[in-house]
Amino acid sequence: MTITIRPGSTVMFTGDSITDCGRLESEQGLGFGYPLHIAGEWGLRHPDRPVTWLNTGIGGHKVMDLEARWQADVLDARPDVVSILVGGNDVAWHTYDPDGYVIPAKDFAAGYDRLLAPLAEAGTELILIEPFLLPISGLVEVGDVHVGEQGRKEWRADLDPKIQVVRELAREYGAHLLAADGMFAELAATTGPEYWAEDGVHPTPAGHAALARAWLRLVA
Repeated sequence: MTITIRPGSTVMFTGDSITDCGRLESEQGLGFGYPLHIAGEWGLRHPDRPVTWLNTGIGGHKVMDLEARWQADVLDARPDVVSILVGGNDVAWHTYDPDGYVIPAKDFAAGYDRLLAPLAEAGTELILIEPFLLPISGLVEVGDVHVGEQGRKEWRADLDPKIQVVRELAREYGAHLLAADGMFAELAATTGPEYWAEDGVHPTPAGHAALARAWLRLVA
């Protein structure tokens, strides 16, 4: 089953820097990444089915940050479809609370669940995009953090349970899952991972286009 986007619908993308992608500097407020690709391709295919596209992604945000602004940034807009990509900042190499406490998968799951519950109650269609990590070699700069091979192993070990959380929540809520981690692993097998995300996290233009293509397959 695919999601039917009806004329006049409001579709919201939210999450972290991958979704944000310079939205405040962009003319349409959609940024320069996959939300813009999606809106552009939809408009090309369906000029008779106008959609309001919104982007409330903010770079560096974790599930707890989304939760703090969820009412104002998401629920108050009463979107018909909400697409969420979050989790890359909730991993051990990067994110600690003020006491230095690593975010366990169960806390990530509980917070993510609190994001989804009011949307499900409102009948909102949901698309959950897995957080992902491409296996870049050597020392990689991700934001202000330099991550070596050992750091990436720890990162992957912490990310995998959170990817599983997203999959389980998608099943629980009847949401559409975009299996981005597996998609990028498959794409990288022939080109190398840097082609899709130079730092293993933030997609290149081709990586954003791949996300957009996969997203559009979920909607009718």
